[in-house]
Amino acid sequence: MPCRRLILIASLALGACAAPEKAPPPAAEAPPAVPVAAAKPQPKPQKPGPIPVRPLNVKTDCSFRDETGYNGALKLNVAEAKVQAFEAKVNIPKRGACRFDLKDFRQTKEMPAIELSQNQGRCIVRVWEQGERVTVAFQQCEKMCSGNSYSYLWPILNDRGKGSCA
Repeated sequence: MPCRRLILIASLALGACAAPEKAPPPAAEAPPAVPVAAAKPQPKPQKPGPIPVRPLNVKTDCSFRDETGYNGALKLNVAEAKVQAFEAKVNIPKRGACRFDLKDFRQTKEMPAIELSQNQGRCIVRVWEQGERVTVAFQQCEKMCSGNSYSYLWPILNDRGKGSCA
């Protein structure tokens, strides 16, 4: 009997070795290639063009607010690069606020960018256009702001086509 067991075990072992290999799983079919002509080209982001050297003309009265609560308003009237009206207010949550009024400034430049210099301080406000956007930027204006809000003050962008601010 022990011989029969050995023969049975040996034949099972040999049979296991002689079993055919499993076929590999079928390769996943690749998706059909998109013809190059049918692929849509990705539009390039529009970059603003160069700053034109011409007198700026803009009139806006807009406000803005973002999801963090940062908000403000801008009143600006410029005719032939001469500032007729300027008032800006920006409120920065948990930081303070910044306020600007034309009566506190004198115009020191007209082109290529308008420059307003503070009468009794170092604050400079610059205004320029690029495409449909007019930018109002602030430099050295800490005293026009409360708390530490000046560190969080961004330029105000006016989209003339839409009449909106950001």
